[in-house]
This record gives sequence, C-alpha cells and structure tokens, in this order.
Amino acid sequence: MPASHLPSRRSLLRALGGTAVFGALAGCGVPAAYVKPGDRAATDASAGDKRLTWANWPLYIDTDDDNPNKRPTLEAFEKRTGISVDYVEEINDNDEFFGKISPALMNHQSTGRDLIVVSDWMCARFVRLGWVQQMDRARQPNVTKYLDPLLRSPAFDPGRKFTVPWQSGITGIAYNRRKLGREIRHVKDLWASDLKGRVTLLSGLDEAFALLMQGNGVDITKWTAADFHTVCDQVEKEVRRGQIRRFTGNDYTKDLVSGDVLACQAYSGDVIQLQADNPDIRFVVPEEGAELWSDSLMIPDLARHKANAERLVDYYYAPEVAAGLAAWVNYVCPVPAAKEVLAAAKDKDTAALADNPLIFPDAGMRERLAIARDITSTERVEFTKRWNAIVGL
Repeated sequence: MPASHLPSRRSLLRALGGTAVFGALAGCGVPAAYVKPGDRAATDASAGDKRLTWANWPLYIDTDDDNPNKRPTLEAFEKRTGISVDYVEEINDNDEFFGKISPALMNHQSTGRDLIVVSDWMCARFVRLGWVQQMDRARQPNVTKYLDPLLRSPAFDPGRKFTVPWQSGITGIAYNRRKLGREIRHVKDLWASDLKGRVTLLSGLDEAFALLMQGNGVDITKWTAADFHTVCDQVEKEVRRGQIRRFTGNDYTKDLVSGDVLACQAYSGDVIQLQADNPDIRFVVPEEGAELWSDSLMIPDLARHKANAERLVDYYYAPEVAAGLAAWVNYVCPVPAAKEVLAAAKDKDTAALADNPLIFPDAGMRERLAIARDITSTERVEFTKRWNAIVGL
C-alpha cells in the first residue's frame, strides 16, 4: 500500500487540545494520575486464555494482495502459537487516542487492550505517568538480539524497558531535483532565494522541531529551551518574508507531486512511494543530520494478557517476519537482520528493497541519524503555544 495513503504516524498537534490535557495531568500536577510500579500489573490470564487485543493504526500491517482483511504475518502467529489476536485499527491520532484511554489509566482501570502502538513522543508521556508495564525480555530473545542499536535507548526509555519499536522513519527533506535544478544538502538550503514560496514545513511541533535544530548544529539528544526558541525565531523570519508556502500534515505529498512545492520537510516512508511514480523526487538526510523516530509497542497497565503480548512483540522481531512486514509498509525496519532476508527474495522488486537506504539506512546515513530528546510536560504547554502561533493552529 503506498505510504502516501497512510495516515501520519506522527500526528500534528491540534491547537492545545491533547497537550493541554497532558499538561494538566503531569505538569500542573494531578498526583493520582501517576501509577506506581506495584500497581501496574493485573493477574495475567495468558496461560489459560490464549488471546490478546492489539490497537494499531490503519494500514500499518501487511495484508494479502487479494484480500485486505487477511494479514499474513499475524495469521501465521495465530497458527503457530494458538493465540487469537483481536486486531483493532482504532488509532488515527496520538492525542486523540491518549484522550480515549487516559480516563481508565489515570483511574487505575483496564483499557481493555493488551498492546498499543503510538509515536515515541507520546510513549514518553505514558512512561512518565507509569501507565505502561515493563516487558520481560526473558520472553523476548529476538528483541534482545535483533533490535537496531540506534533505537535501543531513547532518552525517555533507557534500555527500551517499556517500549519496543514497531516501525521507524526519518524526518528529512524531500525535493524535486529536476524542477529545482540543483541538489539540497543542508537544512539552510530551504531558505535559498530560488525556493521562495515553494517550501513547506510540518505543522506538528513534535514532527518539525528536531530537524530544524539539527540545521543549527544542535545535538537533538540534549537540546535546550534556548535551541527551541532560536528555531522559532528563524521560522518566524521565514514566514514574514514569504519563504514558507504553508505548514502541512501528510498532505505535503500533494504539493510536491503537483510542483507547487519544490522542497519540504518529509517522512522517508512517504518518499519511497512517491519515487515509484516520479524518480525526480529525492529524499535527503542533511549533512547536519536528521531525526530518527519510531512508533512503538507498549503493554498498558492492567493488561490481562501480558505474556501473550510479549510473545507477539518478539515474534515480529524474527528477521523473516520483520522482512515480510518491511516489504509491505516501507518504513525504516527496526530489525537490520531482515535486510538479508529481503535480499534473498526471489521476487526482484522485493529483493531490491534490501538496498533501499530509506528502509535499511547505510552506514553513512546512520551516522547522521539521532533520536530527539522528547519535550517534557513542563515545557510542552509553553512550547506548543509559541509554535502553534507561528503555524496558525
């Protein structure tokens, strides 16, 4: 399925909506919202109840070419283990889903879900609030062995005790090489005079800020408030002089395809699909670096089938299973060993995916990728207010 048909995995923030809710919970302090480690687990029914409920985004798993209701890798797991999976495509927006299940979690009640997938910046909220359970790595030898070293220890979850990446991606720059007539190599190239009015940036704070900071030479694993406000000053300047055409969600792809925009902030998974129709569209990880992000699996508090969920997570880290998923979704695969599996595929197009650096980043690109420190609850209300005023949300 073309990634351009997928909803954004990194949802744009809608005004102060969900962020204000979180600020009230974790910033201004509703102490009861935090769940202590000893209060997070329910009696695990996995041994006698071979099932689990998994909430994910739409179109974020492999499906059968002839029947979109069939999910080959998931059905293989069910057949192999005897565990029935209720797979629910109910997550369309990180903040919206947070609002949907937060009443149960803050009131120490079950969400009815054993496994969820949200973006890492949202995972950080759950981890801080104590709303997710630590996974038992003794049950997850594949995760231990095959998880990409680049993804193993984000600032919000050192050692990935509570989260495991489902798929990853890169926020970089996409541009039309033929129409622009030159290469783009730096973030500052977006501000060149020949791009005036032909540039878009992502509207969501969590989606946009890291790449722009990297353009200033900032180490995004430990950025500061001053770094953030410097970026805001720069973007305000570019808005005033008409450099930026608009701020977008995933609809930036339409502007790039139509030629209304020549360069933009973009997600690697989208560009893979755009290139299939237009080889003039390029994706670049700037020389200063780009942000590596993930959507991650978590087991919420009081999940009734924790061991079953842990087994499912580990199943997707077997290289042959990860390869089947990567061939369909075309995001950065969190299992580098899947590359060899794809390279050995008999189908030529499938085998070619092994050499795509936007699915398996090469050594040079990997050196320029970093996971941004997340925005803390204390920072979020202030930062969101300033960013949204610039973007017009």
